[in-house]
Amino acid sequence: MGVFQKDPALAVGAISDVYEPNLERALSLAKGAKAYRDYRDLLADRTLDAVLIATPEHWHHRMILDALAAGKDVYVEKPLCRTPQEARELVEAEKRSKQIIQVGMQRRSYDLYQEARGVVAAGTLGQVRMVRSWWLNNHLNAVPATKLDGNLDWEAWQGPAERRPFDPNRFRAWRFYQDYAGGIVADQGAHAFDGIQMILGAGFVRAVTASALPPLRPGVDQPDCVVVSAEYPEGFLATFTVNYAAMKRTGRAGPAPTGEERAPPAGPKRVRCARFRKSTRAATTS
Repeated sequence: MGVFQKDPALAVGAISDVYEPNLERALSLAKGAKAYRDYRDLLADRTLDAVLIATPEHWHHRMILDALAAGKDVYVEKPLCRTPQEARELVEAEKRSKQIIQVGMQRRSYDLYQEARGVVAAGTLGQVRMVRSWWLNNHLNAVPATKLDGNLDWEAWQGPAERRPFDPNRFRAWRFYQDYAGGIVADQGAHAFDGIQMILGAGFVRAVTASALPPLRPGVDQPDCVVVSAEYPEGFLATFTVNYAAMKRTGRAGPAPTGEERAPPAGPKRVRCARFRKSTRAATTS
């Protein structure tokens, strides 16, 4: 949200969140914005032109469909959704609407990636047949969250997901539960494969294979170590290796993370934008 606020053509007109500390912090950063605890009430606000969706993945599909139905343009954090079926439904819904959906794949704005695309397009590398990528981390010593800092509407946060007893760690570490997210491949692989596709000018994959170890981090149900291989009709193979059990010691940034998972074109018309979120990160996005 903070990045968007730097654009003088945009004003944040409303905030929606079911976790009180997030709502209060976001309102402190967007002076004068209206507060909503139900995002559907926000969508009914006709003074708003667009919404920024920064929720866990299990809410993306429903919120995007509702935003399109309300006539709002959408900026949604990656990944777009949780399942292939949801993705197909969103693509078809966008085609039927007059609205714009943009997914936050910020690497496309990096000079490094744009320069790399130019190198490939110029033929400097010749015919590329294989691209390898990886992401290494370690979260095995993360301490599960046992309490929250304020009020949370747990039923609203669960939304379309299967009902579970209240668990602060599911709220804080939602990326590592199948009820709410696609796991580290969807989370980090979205960056890796989108960068590869951008640089090589590739479209949809032809086939994908993957292999993973059972979860190593106690208490969660998403794997920590995964290898993915994607075959593209443009004639190359791309691999992504992600390992969240990769290092024996902590890095320069300090100790292993705790259970509180801390994440990481303007026109002449002034646009009023709203943000609704049910996630656990700070109100400002990068």
